[in-house]
Amino acid sequence: MAVDTDFVDNSAADEMAADDPPPPGAAAVLGPALDGAQALARMLATRGVERGLIGPHEVPRLWDRHLLNCAVVADLIDSRYRTLVDIGSGAGLPGLVLALMRPELSVTLLEPMERRCRFLSECVAELGLANASVLRGRAEDTVLRADVATARAVAPLDRLAEMAVRVVRPGGMVLAIKGRTAADELRKARPVLRRIGARGAEVVCAGEGKVIPATTVVRFFAR
Repeated sequence: MAVDTDFVDNSAADEMAADDPPPPGAAAVLGPALDGAQALARMLATRGVERGLIGPHEVPRLWDRHLLNCAVVADLIDSRYRTLVDIGSGAGLPGLVLALMRPELSVTLLEPMERRCRFLSECVAELGLANASVLRGRAEDTVLRADVATARAVAPLDRLAEMAVRVVRPGGMVLAIKGRTAADELRKARPVLRRIGARGAEVVCAGEGKVIPATTVVRFFAR
């Protein structure tokens, strides 16, 4: 996920204290990943804004709207899954956060734009994420067969579904973070999901009782 801007007002990042403590409850959600998430927050609030990967107005809500919103998606990924691809990873949301949360997962950050890939590679190196790698490319052109595909703010569900089934193994799980539009997008995408043989498509909530609001996700499984 990324928000590109043609002009970035760096004063927003300057005004934000990058070392501000995380909000109450973050430690309970992130556990051992808390320190890494704080480091990622600093990268997003500074370099991420400077390079236009995240809008300056998103900085004050990095934790609630972005980091914790992504972290609870880990609740939907059980231990049988070993590989994950984050489609259109952009600023690394949710891919970098899930790599921090689940060190046993091998996470591929799939991103077509070179400047975003540079940022992601810096984050992977500085966070010491041995379980994450950056791959420049598009889902439509990439030969991957991951157990899980994730996406956030990439495309409407009908288009995203066709991308996602190309990068997961048969029976693999797709998790599309969609927020308020989830039910409507799922309804509109039903014909596409039937055509590609997707099964079990539903709207689920991650992090209920942990974050407010809970993260709304469309989940389905590849043929």
